[in-house]
Amino acid sequence: MNETILQAAAMIVPLIIAIVFHEVAHGWTAKVFGDTTAADLDRLSLNPLRHIDMFGTVLLPGFLALTGAPVFGWAKPVPVNPARLRNPRWHMVLVAAAGPATNILLATFAVGLLWLLRPMLGSGSLNVGSAFVVSGFVSFISINLFLAVFNMIPVPPFDGSKVFAGFLPDGLRQKFQGLDRYALIFMIGLLVILPQLGPKYDVVRMLVLPPVRWLSQLIGSLFAG
Repeated sequence: MNETILQAAAMIVPLIIAIVFHEVAHGWTAKVFGDTTAADLDRLSLNPLRHIDMFGTVLLPGFLALTGAPVFGWAKPVPVNPARLRNPRWHMVLVAAAGPATNILLATFAVGLLWLLRPMLGSGSLNVGSAFVVSGFVSFISINLFLAVFNMIPVPPFDGSKVFAGFLPDGLRQKFQGLDRYALIFMIGLLVILPQLGPKYDVVRMLVLPPVRWLSQLIGSLFAG
């Protein structure tokens, strides 16, 4: 039981950090481009308590970690008012992309830090918790890369839908943005219903995991040798 709890913690703690930085990146980028909504509501804090959604940030990821399923989750969305951005169309694209980009940067930083710790890890000079430390690093890297790619799926409610919308003609963009009301249905369809139809319909396995592996190899190559 203790080992199971440690394994869950090695997934949930990195996930919380990844999600908090992801959300703060949205709000900070919005502030840079003129929308201070998140800052006014004190949502640019790195305090997890300001961002945690009990189900999406703790319970669901914990359940997925314990069952061996791909771990994902969400936090309370940082509020962004596109109308307050200096260039609502293109600045919203950058605001949306800031979250996934931050996750990639966090993963790169973690790979570099793990690379620097190689001498200690190899010599066994760390204490008995070294396995947990390594497991936490690996989880942190994997979760950040997964969140980055997963959130770029171009359907609501994911960040990719907002990036995609920015490149659509005005009329079509407004219609596409109207699909936000069906965001929960899209999420259930992608993550629950489609995988039941067969492996080729599993969006996560077919479209998300290959780019995650590619990014992992690319970042790892930066510190090879």
